[in-house]
Amino acid sequence: MIDIEFYMKAFELKYRLMNGERLPREVLEQQYESFRSKEPVIYNIETTNACNMRCEMCPRTTMMTRPVETMAPELFRKVIDQLKPFTPEQLDRWEKFVVKNYGIGKDDMSENHYFLYVIPRVIVLHGYGDPLLDKNMPQYVKWMTEKGLESYFSCNPANINMERTIETFENGLGYVKYSIESVDDLRHKEVRGQASNFTESYKNILKLLDLKAQRNYKTEIVITMINLNKPWQEDEFERLKEAFDGCDVYVYLKSQDQMWYEDNQQQTQSIHWMEFCQFPWTSMTVKSNGECAECVEDFNNEIILGDTHTESLYDIWNGQKYADFRKAHFDLKPGIKCTEQCDMTLIGSFLSN
Repeated sequence: MIDIEFYMKAFELKYRLMNGERLPREVLEQQYESFRSKEPVIYNIETTNACNMRCEMCPRTTMMTRPVETMAPELFRKVIDQLKPFTPEQLDRWEKFVVKNYGIGKDDMSENHYFLYVIPRVIVLHGYGDPLLDKNMPQYVKWMTEKGLESYFSCNPANINMERTIETFENGLGYVKYSIESVDDLRHKEVRGQASNFTESYKNILKLLDLKAQRNYKTEIVITMINLNKPWQEDEFERLKEAFDGCDVYVYLKSQDQMWYEDNQQQTQSIHWMEFCQFPWTSMTVKSNGECAECVEDFNNEIILGDTHTESLYDIWNGQKYADFRKAHFDLKPGIKCTEQCDMTLIGSFLSN
């Protein structure tokens, strides 16, 4: 989830800044703090950082040094018990806002549609691991459904466990995204590692689509290819769409996330990455060890703002570490990942003094 109320309140000011207006720091700090909800909003809960893939574009493959850990069920339950969904009225206002200000309709199918219509309503259950390797995932989905919280995770379809996957569908999983980089097994392995494949994954997804139709599961199945700026990719994406032509799936080409770990000169098409960073005011990330990081992109837990084992989400979100972190975005503080490695613009770039 992202704080849709913040996005709506900050939109006009944000685009004035992006279009060249500059304001004093004290004015911007006061405005952003007035827009910020005191109730925490969770973007994602990384239930595990275990993964058996070797994806070329993932920092987990070459740069992640933190231990592999899987969240205990009691901690997951503790975290979600502190959350609440947006109301239907809030989501209706948000969707009207999106149409008016971004020009993207509810029935579109694209990267930006997904970010604006799906991400605001779901809690993401992945980070730097594959959720299909967490045996507790069906239970987590059930708990969330009972609380009215919509669930979503992205995963590698080579890890599909049919029994566990069907249980998540039965328990009300909102969205599942299967990452597919090629319809050719050898090319897929080049990108995702030897544990990946297309052929068997494709067969399993078709089986799930049949079961979804037979049993009237409401889970939305999403097929995504990441744009890695490879010369063969445009043709390969067309072949991927052809493979799922006529199927009940949502298919789109996704821009690669920001370049903390590489720069392949890709020009992002994502509204999320083209706008400046709003994570410090709109959402929290909970990692597999229970720590709260500044955002989902912090693969090594370098900026930790609290610990859900010992602190409430409310106290973390409104605590001194988060306050200092928000100031760091205004300061363009040197020596931290957000300033020196992330390619998202920070709000401190728009100050008049």
